[in-house]
Amino acid sequence: MVKKILILTALSLLFLGCEDGLRLKIRYDQIQGLKQGDRVFFENNHIGNVTDVVYTADGDYLASVAIRKDFANAATEHSKFYIITDPRDNEKKAIEINLSQKDGEPLQDGAVIDGSTRALAFFDQVLGKFDKGVETLKNGFDQFLEDLSGVPESEDFKALEKELDELAEDMKQSGKSVQEKIRKEVLPKLKEELDKLREELRKFGREKELDPLEDKIKKIKKEV
Repeated sequence: MVKKILILTALSLLFLGCEDGLRLKIRYDQIQGLKQGDRVFFENNHIGNVTDVVYTADGDYLASVAIRKDFANAATEHSKFYIITDPRDNEKKAIEINLSQKDGEPLQDGAVIDGSTRALAFFDQVLGKFDKGVETLKNGFDQFLEDLSGVPESEDFKALEKELDELAEDMKQSGKSVQEKIRKEVLPKLKEELDKLREELRKFGREKELDPLEDKIKKIKKEV
């Protein structure tokens, strides 16, 4: 009984702290079981709660959240709002705020923003890794030429292949917003970087060695 009272007291204090804080509405294509009362986290800190979840006439969901005043600066134009499994309760969902860069414009009270899922975060991560992998291949190109195993057998090349395989697998389980992001942002960027690397290899008559990566990108494009 005492434990329950302490928990209720803590929750009451949190909600009181949110009264003077920041209130936002976050739009999601899929809600993944998120509901009223679920927590909002920033850097493992419980900074607020979901106050309401409604299904809209447009076929998406709006999650209303209240964020404590002392953490209002975590919500800026650069913030991502991911639906995750609550790190403190595996039976519940939560919203995690991820601040991709500092010095962004703070979100205004009552703002409506688009949320994301971990799938979108994964694709952003894949794109970042792909960029780094391509850059590594470029920077170490002379070394690859000296390596008898060639580009396709290099660890960086294999890593890129693995990232594309994971991208294709996760895409199959993604919603429309994720697939739209892949089609408009991820695939063009991957193709652009691959074309740059192909130009470097063409100087040595080795552009065909990138065909396996390009085939994977074409396969993903067909499935989007």
